[in-house]
Amino acid sequence: MFLSAKPNDVKQYIKQYIKPSQVALSLGLLSCTAITSASFADDLIISEYIEGSSNNKAIELYNPTESDIDLTGYQLQFYFNGNTTSGTSIDLVGQVQAGATFVLADNDASSEILDKAQQTSTSSFFNGDDAIVLLNQSEIIDSLGQVGVDPGSQWGEGELSTKDNTLRRDHDGVVADVVVDDEVTLANWFGFAQNDFSDLGSFNGSVTDPTDPTDPVDPVELICGETATAIHAIQGATDISPLLGETVVIEAIVTADMQAGLKGFYLQMADAESDADPMTSEGIFVYTENASIAVNAGDRVRLQAEVKEYNNLTELANVSALTICQTQQNLPTPAMVTLPTLEGVGLEPYEGMRVRFEQSLVVNSVSNLGKYGEAQLGSSRHFIGTQIMSPGADALALEASYQYDRVILDDGTTASNPDVVPYPAPQLSATNTLRAGDSVSSLTGVLHFGFNEYRVMPTEMVNVVSTNPRTVSPERSLAADVTIASYNVLNYFNGDGAGQGFPTSRGADSVSEFERQQAKIVSALLKIDADIVGLMEIENDGFGANSAISTLVAELNAAVGEAKYQFISATNSIIGTDQIAVGLLYQADKVSPVGEAKILSSANSPLDENGAVFFDSSKNRPMLAQVFVDDASGEAFVVAVNHLKSKGGSCSSIGDPDMNDGQGNCNVTRTRAAQGLAIWLAQEFTDNGEELKALVIGDLNAYAKEDPITALKQAGYIELFEHTGQSNAYSYLYNGKAGQLDHALANSALIEHVLNVSEWHINADEPVVIDYNEENKSQAQLSDYYQADAYRSSDHDPMIVELQFLPSNQAPIADFTWALAGGVVNVVSTSTDDNDEQLTHEWSWGDGATSTGNVAGYEYSSNGTYTITLTVTDSQGLLSSKSQVVEVVDLIENIPPVANIRHIDLWFVDLFISFSTDEDGYITSQQWLFNDGHVVNRRLVLKRAGTANSVQLTVTDNQGATDSQSTAF
Repeated sequence: MFLSAKPNDVKQYIKQYIKPSQVALSLGLLSCTAITSASFADDLIISEYIEGSSNNKAIELYNPTESDIDLTGYQLQFYFNGNTTSGTSIDLVGQVQAGATFVLADNDASSEILDKAQQTSTSSFFNGDDAIVLLNQSEIIDSLGQVGVDPGSQWGEGELSTKDNTLRRDHDGVVADVVVDDEVTLANWFGFAQNDFSDLGSFNGSVTDPTDPTDPVDPVELICGETATAIHAIQGATDISPLLGETVVIEAIVTADMQAGLKGFYLQMADAESDADPMTSEGIFVYTENASIAVNAGDRVRLQAEVKEYNNLTELANVSALTICQTQQNLPTPAMVTLPTLEGVGLEPYEGMRVRFEQSLVVNSVSNLGKYGEAQLGSSRHFIGTQIMSPGADALALEASYQYDRVILDDGTTASNPDVVPYPAPQLSATNTLRAGDSVSSLTGVLHFGFNEYRVMPTEMVNVVSTNPRTVSPERSLAADVTIASYNVLNYFNGDGAGQGFPTSRGADSVSEFERQQAKIVSALLKIDADIVGLMEIENDGFGANSAISTLVAELNAAVGEAKYQFISATNSIIGTDQIAVGLLYQADKVSPVGEAKILSSANSPLDENGAVFFDSSKNRPMLAQVFVDDASGEAFVVAVNHLKSKGGSCSSIGDPDMNDGQGNCNVTRTRAAQGLAIWLAQEFTDNGEELKALVIGDLNAYAKEDPITALKQAGYIELFEHTGQSNAYSYLYNGKAGQLDHALANSALIEHVLNVSEWHINADEPVVIDYNEENKSQAQLSDYYQADAYRSSDHDPMIVELQFLPSNQAPIADFTWALAGGVVNVVSTSTDDNDEQLTHEWSWGDGATSTGNVAGYEYSSNGTYTITLTVTDSQGLLSSKSQVVEVVDLIENIPPVANIRHIDLWFVDLFISFSTDEDGYITSQQWLFNDGHVVNRRLVLKRAGTANSVQLTVTDNQGATDSQSTAF
């Protein structure tokens, strides 16, 4: 349908011909032949479109109504390259005040755009040939472009086109375009040059910036100490100030000057001037725009300004008079805050105040650490609701509760991509990183509200504790016979495979970025060192010499210096029609593929009772399955690699929308795929009529308690993290919530061979900014933020399954017999080893002496209690010990000898004679030590006079006892 360029004609058409029953349009349908009744100035419209250079992309929405609009249920969808299903769906957050605007921007847009944005997204944004649809509760309320049509590069001509331009809607007679597949006319739009952001945030005179043009306020004479409006009276007990729009005079203490970063400073009432109402804040932000007002923390100031609400922040703006009453005043005592806060109240009572969190706060998200210098904190680690609860009300309630257990650690500036990110101190780098799961203790600062979050602007050193440190390599068991990894490599696209051809549709934008990306992925895979690796999100360009999977394997082998890795050539071309596919790597010296790989798609999917395919490969990536044999044990098993439909995609065109139960879009599509792959594997892989051992791995895009995982469990598969008791497993972070999208499930034939399953947390917990991408980074940051290591090599954490087919080595069992006669003990080892390995024996006699051998004896020299310990060790280093206490009581105690010196002076010589005795034995040694160093061993000694003047005699008896005597001469 082609709509007339005349707004009033269209409005009249809607009134006359469209019935209310025609307004319910399914999300993503191409054949949209009806226009909703909510078409003219009674809901949000798209008011500005920015398709600038690089990531400078934004959509401005305008609220033409007389009421504020809550954005819950509103969504923007982008339809790429003439597709009839959306490639990106973004749920809008917050509210749009009556007559105001709301800006959604690309997360990597310039600061000029981001300063005006109320929401940003990391999802893929549009190009000039992509259609945009705005929905409210799945009802289309406006659009730009034509869904299902690829115009080539743009709609329109010159500046009035959708490519490399800014478009602003004519605010006279605005009519929404709710027919998404009609021909495009831009008659109601104005075109402007690329990167013209001058009017963003403004439509029909409504500006979302706090600097609205207002009538000048006559300044008053400010007299310190006179009656003034209290800040708690301005803040009130609700989100909106009861004095909104009024000009007030206040007097309070500056707690933080942040004009450099936030264009304002904070004021707070002195302790003695605060009220007793815990619901009213004593602090407030003073917006100074571009003015520079000379204030310092500790100044007591009196000022006149207007009370404003800027994106739900109560603030003072349009300062018309200010004087400093006193300096160097004591700062107000910080309020002690604990998370989670009271439900329904939150942190609003502390807005603008000094606060201190005495508890240790856990870092839940660092996704915006490099972009905005911020991290999300909470009292504990947050998990996706459906990771730990069944889909539905309880899971949704859990996630809703997080809003009261969240605060943002901010860097005190609105700048994007700052040169220095101060966390952790002294600044962020690839080797000095802040990870989700780390902690922040004794956080102190001023509480701000911006971009729909409460934020702490620190005024004291931020104490970061590395409670979730990196590990150099994944934990592995020495007993594993085969290790199998699952790794989503986040759009590994290799250009043309010959070092050129960048940018491609996904992944690296240049050769340099590709080399950085590849180095990280290779580093991760080498550290994992799995015998088999299932890959997701590798470019679907076949298996030739220039294919992505061939390039990756070549790089792995070059790194290890041998042809260690090979890949499974699944077909002669590509796997399915998606741009990305799954793949399989293996180490040929450990395992061997048996037979050809098999692919599950719509073409060979099992059918349900209605003849419909279970596995829809137009949505899910086709599954790749391969039989391998463990070369050491000869055991055969199947590895099936999956990448099911994402939650962000649209399946409304096939009747599978988001049911708002926590499982996202396309849940039925994923669940049916899970059912289908279980049926297919049981049919395709058998051994003498018995189901072959099978392992299902991959990015299932479903959390642990969701329907697809339940379906696989109902089909007899065992989820390995649940099986091994790992209740807090996660491989992915979404909006500060951890969850497990990547799974490993074994069938009943394989489960007894599962030794362990683990995740290596090298990606999900790391800041995005340390990945391979080069955009929005200074030359210094390109170096400081990057290392060719495993960390942030992807957005998913790799998963490792360890299998054991051979009997495991068991430690030997130490044992012995013994016999004691007098002081002599004789021992014989009776130790055993189930693996029949040769054992080594070591005996400890309890008095410091040791012996070896399976038979040994020892004589004690004195009575006493002794512990004899035998330690046996097998050929693989496993050992065990056995101890026995013995008591020696029958020995006759030896009486030590007595040393006795007789000296005779014979003028020129000295004669020394030993008259030493031993009562119960005999003397075996008599040693003379003269102080000139002369040593003699005999009973009688002649010494020339004058050569020495003292001597010591030491005698030893037949039991080893000794005695000494010294004399001078």
